[in-house]
Amino acid sequence: MFEKQIYVRRRSLLKQAVGSGILLFLGNDECGMNYEDNTYDFRQDSTFLYYFGLPYSGLAAVINIDEDDTVIFGDEISLDHIVWMGTQPTLREKSESVGVPKTLPAAQLAGYLSAAAKRGQPIRFLPTYRAEHVLKLQQWLSLPPSEQKPSPELIKAVVNMRIYKSEEEVAEIEKACNITADMHLAATKALRVGMKEYEIAALVAQTAQAAGGRLSFPIIATVNGQILHNHHHGNTVKEGDMLLVDAGAETEMGYAGDMSSTIPAGKKFTPRQKEIYDIQVASHVAAVNALRPGIRFEDIYDLSAKVICEGMKSLGVMKGDSDEAVRQGAHAMFFPCGLGHMMGLDVHDMENLGEKWVGYDGEDKSTQFGRKSLRLARRLEPGFVLTIEPGVYFIPELIDRWKSERKFADFICYDKLEEYRGFGGLRNEEDYLITETGARRLGKKIPLTTDEVEEVRR
Repeated sequence: MFEKQIYVRRRSLLKQAVGSGILLFLGNDECGMNYEDNTYDFRQDSTFLYYFGLPYSGLAAVINIDEDDTVIFGDEISLDHIVWMGTQPTLREKSESVGVPKTLPAAQLAGYLSAAAKRGQPIRFLPTYRAEHVLKLQQWLSLPPSEQKPSPELIKAVVNMRIYKSEEEVAEIEKACNITADMHLAATKALRVGMKEYEIAALVAQTAQAAGGRLSFPIIATVNGQILHNHHHGNTVKEGDMLLVDAGAETEMGYAGDMSSTIPAGKKFTPRQKEIYDIQVASHVAAVNALRPGIRFEDIYDLSAKVICEGMKSLGVMKGDSDEAVRQGAHAMFFPCGLGHMMGLDVHDMENLGEKWVGYDGEDKSTQFGRKSLRLARRLEPGFVLTIEPGVYFIPELIDRWKSERKFADFICYDKLEEYRGFGGLRNEEDYLITETGARRLGKKIPLTTDEVEEVRR
């Protein structure tokens, strides 16, 4: 955890931002994987961590702004818990470590909220993402799921705090990024023809755990790079394949890293792989060079998409005006996803609070195919941490659909595109902090260009 005063200050600023009422924070519970005592790895709710710092299950907290009262609700561990899990600090000791001297048993939370409601105090909570949270709100507030409306005031206040990373947070994120870089370097060095994808996935996970980290999301390690989030690891790597690895580490405090690499099965890329890979790198570098305060991230997305279009034109796969192709959405044949996302306590930071507030500053998202997957579009500011990950993908089903519809025939040369049908897909990803004057890459550098990758592959 950070120092106690960091959490005290965060809660104070939040109270000032919201102004009145009850702020209810739901911690996470243990969750049985296939029976109660065989649980998934526990991960505390990120906003609970941000304001209360306690990585323990079975907790909830209330900030009563009107009465200047903050309470952590939970239960002391029993002797049975100690026998199986060992001694822990008491609930009071845990709470005092983050500047909350008042604790109450978990069973008293419903009564506390009921009394507040009778006094006419609004009870504000964030969007739920777990079934347990929905059930608790139903029990505590007598609200059926259809009536559980999260507080826009609380959402905006939390986003406006968590979105700017402090020096302490940046240092923790950089720790995660350094472990993440080692995960990708290990994969790049180890890959050989004949290996199973799961062998690389195991090595990546081992590298994270050996450094004291955990995974920030399930590992992607696939020879089918055209499947954007492919978690199947059963294929054998063959000569001429490329392995796309998308993986990140999370520190003990919950801060994430997120990087991607594309690795040739052999020691070098084939000529065709290199020509597509170089287009992706050009798009990536253009996006990185454009990072600075004040620019809209959607404009950087347009720039990266235009670079891909220009590269495809050089291969005869596209034609026409690249700016117009991007405006109409023709680029999404090859780039059907976003350019990046916020990163912090969540690998997609605060995604449960809503992209409209986190990535769009209250603006509506586009509904255009490809562009609608852009998680971040807002104007960049110092303190933002985000990823850059343009990709180039050849998705057979998308090719067939658009070709049959003659969609974007003014921009896409479908006969030439057929030559790339079985190519797959690739991307590379790095993490950046927006500074007062530009941007700084976080973590160790991982190979990006074909020369850099092949140097490691020797």
